[in-house]
Amino acid sequence: MRLEINQVGKQYERNRWALNEINLQLVPGIIGLLGPNGAGKSTLMRILATISKPTKGTALWNGIDIAKHPNELRSTLGYLPQDFGVYPHLNPVEFLQYIAALKGLNVRYMKSRILDLLELLNLHGAIKRPIGSFSGGMRQRIGIAQALLNDPRLLIIDEPTVGLDPEERIRFRNLLTDLSGERIIIFSTHIVSDIEATADQIAILSQGNLLAKSNPSQLLSRMQGKVWSVVISEQELQDARSRWMISGTIRHEDGMLLRIVSDIPPLPHAAQVSPSLEDAYLYIRSAQEEGVG
Repeated sequence: MRLEINQVGKQYERNRWALNEINLQLVPGIIGLLGPNGAGKSTLMRILATISKPTKGTALWNGIDIAKHPNELRSTLGYLPQDFGVYPHLNPVEFLQYIAALKGLNVRYMKSRILDLLELLNLHGAIKRPIGSFSGGMRQRIGIAQALLNDPRLLIIDEPTVGLDPEERIRFRNLLTDLSGERIIIFSTHIVSDIEATADQIAILSQGNLLAKSNPSQLLSRMQGKVWSVVISEQELQDARSRWMISGTIRHEDGMLLRIVSDIPPLPHAAQVSPSLEDAYLYIRSAQEEGVG
């Protein structure tokens, strides 16, 4: 099972490319697409979900071009878009039966499948409640349930934790980990901690370009010796922000404790600290911006 993305680009306007020559080879596991809003993540996911076609390049599912033969992938695809709509007056069973019918799935088989999914997603106790009464996290679990109806080999999830409270985000991340294994899960977000907690591989997108693709440990290894901790006075903070890339600020009894990403010590008394994925993300994006500038 393999998904190959070869030189994929998407042009929306004459001189604006939402994606520019993206190359990725994906195998079972969780790959996190990380980037700011407008980076091209949703555009790439719509192409992989066979909703949109690339302007150039190919996406191959087990060697088959999904733009030319979309049904080869759709039968084994699960997709949760960022803006997932529900019918608020339906309960979970009614809603999932409706989605199953739209997908052309066997309704008789789906009855037991739906109950199994609601049990898996800890929603069995709410099967008679209207979805309109659900919390944001519960609605996201309904979204995952509809994406899993056909037991997909490729699961695509776009910005699933936006609007969730911290406890619901943790539950959702644990669910993704439980679902991984013999399937490819593509998980898009701009929240670094969500990627850090779940992904086997990370692809960083910005302005339609693929800046990096690696596993978390390799990204962190690249950042060794580039992250520093230093305490300054509160009066020096504004100047520090103009001089250095600051990834964290904590009020300290002696002033402001800064976490600074830099190739060299920002100040003589700065101490090296262990890097995080957020440090790596900021460093990689800054390098791109400097290259563009």
